[in-house]
Amino acid sequence: MDVTALGEILIDFSPAGSSPQGNRLLEQNAGGAPANVLAALSRFGRKTALIGKVGEDEFGHYLRSVLVDNGIDASGLMMIPEASTTLAFVHLGENGERSFSFVQNPGADQLLSAKDIKEVGDLLIGQSSVFHFGSLSLTHEPARSATWAALKCARGHGIKVSYDPNLREALWPGLEEAKRLILEGMRFADIVKLSVEELEFLTGTSNLEQGSRQLAEEYGLSVVLVTLGAEGSFCRRGGDTCLVEGITVKAVDTTGAGDAFLGGWLHAYLEANKPETELSLDELRNMLRFANITGALTTTRKGAIPALPALETVLELYKET
Repeated sequence: MDVTALGEILIDFSPAGSSPQGNRLLEQNAGGAPANVLAALSRFGRKTALIGKVGEDEFGHYLRSVLVDNGIDASGLMMIPEASTTLAFVHLGENGERSFSFVQNPGADQLLSAKDIKEVGDLLIGQSSVFHFGSLSLTHEPARSATWAALKCARGHGIKVSYDPNLREALWPGLEEAKRLILEGMRFADIVKLSVEELEFLTGTSNLEQGSRQLAEEYGLSVVLVTLGAEGSFCRRGGDTCLVEGITVKAVDTTGAGDAFLGGWLHAYLEANKPETELSLDELRNMLRFANITGALTTTRKGAIPALPALETVLELYKET
């Protein structure tokens, strides 16, 4: 297995025009940051698996079928009757920037437990090259304990850990608790991807050099990636840093762009097949460029997983830029 991820897979309801009566229409798409990252990797031919929970409902069955259709191992996806699949409503601004509102009280994904990890941990996590997680599984128990258990399993097997803080303020009881627990997750990570807004939230500065150094030194991170939207992305590896400009596209929906970026970067990292410390600055720049293109192309279509580009499309644009 190349990458196993833990966390939410949910329904994104995205704007899809208006009805003849003038009412807003919403389109159902599969979403959830960990699932989006895996779908991007699977689109590039990587072997992936998801550990999580959905409701024993129509949405849950749909999400399982999406995983299977996208070549993602769904053996770690549990369906439960006691909670519904989480729903997210996507709101798009004029430039394609999105915001979210969620329906979960609780959502099935929040009920993943440490016991569940014992049953699938060694089978999926222990056989992977990279384990990936995000902060949304830290917002509530028992999923929080499940996340810690999975991270300890990954560490015990000596597996690289990828982490996306992915701050969603509405899902946390309070921002102080959000910051504390998100930073606690850093202690298990090797590779961290965050937005410049998340960098400022966690470090108090939007200065890329200063903020990334603070996180890398305090938590022993080997790679810090910062996405800058249309402006591109930044990478810190030890004392080395690089900044790569983004490409110009006509964005219609930025949902999942950061996840696509990370999927692209992890694919390039696995393709390099060497420790982070041995990557040259040119290799790091090329990895950022590949990831930038993957993220940018995802914004040109609506939805997250449905908008992910094929490897051939990314490589064609990579050769041209």
